Amino acid sequence: MKDTARKSLEELMSDPRVLEYTSSLNKALKDRRNEPVPRCAVFEKPYTMLRETDRYVFQTDREAENKLPRIIGNKVQIVEGVDQPGPEIRGQVHKERKIGIVFSGGPAPGGHNVIAGLFDAAKAANPKTRIFGFLLGPDGVMEGGYVELDRDTVDAHRNLGGFGMIKTGRAKIDSDKKMQLARETIKDLGLDALVIVGGDDSNTNAAFLAEELYSEGVQVLGVPKTIDGDIQVRDENGEVLCAVSFGFHTAARAFATEVANLCTDASSDVKYWHICKVMGRVASHLALEVALQSHPNITLIGEELAEYLDEERLQKAKMDGRETDYSAFGMTLRHLSRVICDGIVRRAASGKNYGVIVIPEGVLEFINEIQVFIIKLNTIIADYNRMHDTDFHQDFPTLDEKLDYLRRLARRSRDDRRYTSWSTRDDDLFNDIPAFFQEGLLMERDSHGNFPFSQVETDKVIMGLVQDYLKMLGEKGLYRVGIERAVYQKTMGHGRLDPDFYGGILFSNYKTKDTHLLLREEIISVRTLKQALVRAGLLTEKDKLPSAIEKIYKKSIPSFKTQLHFYGYDGRGSDPTWFDCVYTYNLGWCAFSLIASGATGQMAAIKNIELDFGQWEPIGIPIAPLMHLEERKGKLALVLERALVDVDSTAFQIVKAHREKWLAANAGPDDYRRPIPITNQAAYRQDRPITLLLNAVGKGRL
Repeated sequence: MKDTARKSLEELMSDPRVLEYTSSLNKALKDRRNEPVPRCAVFEKPYTMLRETDRYVFQTDREAENKLPRIIGNKVQIVEGVDQPGPEIRGQVHKERKIGIVFSGGPAPGGHNVIAGLFDAAKAANPKTRIFGFLLGPDGVMEGGYVELDRDTVDAHRNLGGFGMIKTGRAKIDSDKKMQLARETIKDLGLDALVIVGGDDSNTNAAFLAEELYSEGVQVLGVPKTIDGDIQVRDENGEVLCAVSFGFHTAARAFATEVANLCTDASSDVKYWHICKVMGRVASHLALEVALQSHPNITLIGEELAEYLDEERLQKAKMDGRETDYSAFGMTLRHLSRVICDGIVRRAASGKNYGVIVIPEGVLEFINEIQVFIIKLNTIIADYNRMHDTDFHQDFPTLDEKLDYLRRLARRSRDDRRYTSWSTRDDDLFNDIPAFFQEGLLMERDSHGNFPFSQVETDKVIMGLVQDYLKMLGEKGLYRVGIERAVYQKTMGHGRLDPDFYGGILFSNYKTKDTHLLLREEIISVRTLKQALVRAGLLTEKDKLPSAIEKIYKKSIPSFKTQLHFYGYDGRGSDPTWFDCVYTYNLGWCAFSLIASGATGQMAAIKNIELDFGQWEPIGIPIAPLMHLEERKGKLALVLERALVDVDSTAFQIVKAHREKWLAANAGPDDYRRPIPITNQAAYRQDRPITLLLNAVGKGRL
């Protein structure tokens, strides 16, 4: 049978099937966009109102009281549904408004649903209400860049990841001039309210804007967004008001899926250690959740390292009659490399010279010696820029020039004891650090004056030390690949050699019941192997080493191979999990409820998100009482406090309790876990962050 005539390219390009197969709008995407998202019970009511409560108590910072006097007294507000309110509430809800919304900071999955929720709620209250999206983040607010959002635009982005609808940016409205520019845009547009979707800095902006625009009647609200999960709100009694910011669950699941794939590959190829750095500059929440989702062999949690106490060093100082050895407090880089090496060596001894390690990108921030350097260098760079009205990195473009400047500061400290920013000891210790890491510590700070940990090759720093130590252990005969007894016996049999006759000479644990045999420590080369056999009278100096024994030796010598991976932008660009779809859509509705009831300086939040959807409780959290003084750009600034991993939490303690099981330094199978794929299928809609579930179980809430 002959082939039919081949179609021309022009015919193919207009063929409906070709158009379908190559369209950017595949069926799964269309289904995802069209999937209706449920609303909390209060939003099913025709009206909502706010009820203030004194139940939650916050300890306010004096500086916040001074800088934010109009909103510092705000209380937590409970959103309640109402069937038949009075005329005043009806009038407020149905009022025609102009509302602006802006994304600030890095993208987080679910942001589009915040807009969708706000849009749906506002249009339901009054179809004439107009929603304006500011383009490219806070710059849009200051420069007047905006677009009016219509239903077609909003519908095209429902349940989808990214911030593509209006884009985002990292500018801050943090000066009088910038505040004036923002005010002019808001006034020209005639906005009644502005919703700022962002992280700690962005919600700080929201608080200051709310204070600034209070007398002009413009409401400003925040929505907590960050994949790092470090926006969490608890009152003074530890009651959770905001368990985690949106986007965290999706990013953690996206990262965990990739890490789980590497676990599968590692246990199949059995020759690589995969080093997985995951986002989390300030806190290790993502690393903790990824560990729970995928069970990698080793997971570092920065907050635990900061709590480390070297009991052995303290005891030694006490026995020597010395004062407390303060260097025993906090993990050092050297000791951290030893901890990792211990796990690698133990797995190798069980025949597993492979594995997966998860490292949070900001782990170095929790290493005491590194943190001291960062604090000092932040201050030095900020002081230089302030005093010289120029830029440190432009004036000293090369590493050598930067190091020369630091040496001059060290010499100054010798002549002037009042100068303590950089001592000769600091200079000596800094010069012991590898050049690439020196360069990393001296790199340009981000727009907020923060040290850019995501640009530092954290994994390279740590694994460089690990490789050096493993080499030393190998030379001492302490890092070996365990040989299965059956493999040893079979290899010796092929060489017509009696395994029992040679076993006690070759292996330190031959007479035990261990499943894997370890070569004796003194056998560190072919030469020392032959010497051991000669000493035992099994060979003479002139005899050739039996090939079977040499083969066993080569199998026992580990080759430490690594593959480095960074998980960040891919996860924050993922389509949201169903949890984040629902969470963010209801945050949008919550934001409108706060606006409709006249709130300002509040953060839209959903309480009880770790519980079943029917128990979710929309609330407004006052931002000002959450703010405190923190060092930024070398000076103190009033900012929203970021939450670290609580090492006493149930979730962390359970991860800690599973470390031995997940390390799997034994002959049994690894305990790798495959997370649920990111999907909006009904079967997986009750999925929640495991961290939140475990903490809820620990508190008796589940």
